[in-house]
Amino acid sequence: MGAGGRMAVPTSNSVEEEKPLKRVPCSKPPFTLGEVKKAVPPHCFERSLIHSFSYVVYDLCIAFLLYYISTSYFHLLPHPFPYVAWPIYWALQGCNLTGVWVIAHECGHHAFSDYQWVDDTVGLILHSSLLVPYFSWKHSHRRHHSNTGSLERDEVFVPKPKSQVGWYSKYLNNPPGRLLTLVITLTLGWPLYLAFNVSGRPYDRFACHYDPYGPIYSNRERLQIFISDAGLLAMTSLLYRVLLAKGFAWLVNVYVIPLLIVNAFLVMITYLQHTHITLPHYDSSEWDWLRGALATMDRDYGVLNKVFHNITDTHVAHHLFSTMPHYHAMEATKAIKPVLAEYYNFDGTPFYKAMWREARECHYVEPDEGDANKGVFWYRNEY
Repeated sequence: MGAGGRMAVPTSNSVEEEKPLKRVPCSKPPFTLGEVKKAVPPHCFERSLIHSFSYVVYDLCIAFLLYYISTSYFHLLPHPFPYVAWPIYWALQGCNLTGVWVIAHECGHHAFSDYQWVDDTVGLILHSSLLVPYFSWKHSHRRHHSNTGSLERDEVFVPKPKSQVGWYSKYLNNPPGRLLTLVITLTLGWPLYLAFNVSGRPYDRFACHYDPYGPIYSNRERLQIFISDAGLLAMTSLLYRVLLAKGFAWLVNVYVIPLLIVNAFLVMITYLQHTHITLPHYDSSEWDWLRGALATMDRDYGVLNKVFHNITDTHVAHHLFSTMPHYHAMEATKAIKPVLAEYYNFDGTPFYKAMWREARECHYVEPDEGDANKGVFWYRNEY
């Protein structure tokens, strides 16, 4: 993982001893974004409509194949094999549809093609099919990229200082409490964020991704929020018709449970990219765009890296060059590592272990006592 920083960070005692982790550098980098960009081969910034669509076709073919097998053959299996087959389908389809989600996310960054209308059309269709308000999330996510690491202006998984942490938090600082928190976060975190801005940036009034007149959006963005809502209404209407035709159990097995897995992976991926005991956060006195973009973590999800189109292990490059298509991100990551040096952050801890560790270690942020850089905040877990 990226070394550098001022000090080693001890982790809490646990059954499995962990080596101290070194904080990533929080000082101004000795390079510019332009210098980093020069290290990347120029073709990595080229977007191919055909190449991008090939991933859409591939993922949708896999989705249809899994759907066909499950609906055509599972009911023919002797008891109790359907109880084994359906969970396998849920896991495979959930992972595959997470890849579809990632492609729609790429459309929102204008990284799918050279044509904005193509990107928005594809993104709207794919995200609406997964009950995501495409334009609504596109605009809030763009602000996340513009303000990554800022305690005042970042949009998602914004940590709180100790003074703002809820009174109940210390009672959840134990294994049962962490398990409960993780279950709620992975199952309800995404819809709660969209509907109530939970874990998002605080606004001066109620913020909701479905509200065209909410504080998240500007006047010029409101029409597109209506379009996002229309996409969701169309998908909801379709699901209602499927419910009437196929029944509740069929819809839950074929669509709802895989969608819950997609939502869980989305929350997990985002959380682990921006939550790590070695990553700094900044207030307005210290924050700048480059340091904020570098305060992200590449992770290793094993074979799922490819299924998720490498959004997991090329996130640093993605924050530096968000319009770069995913199929060039691995090459770009290799190219920028020598330039970033200790500012490049990677943690190869298996994601399921990492989720538990970060839930244990990363409760709130505070600056170091006696540190001259009072605008640099680090994760803590002591109450």
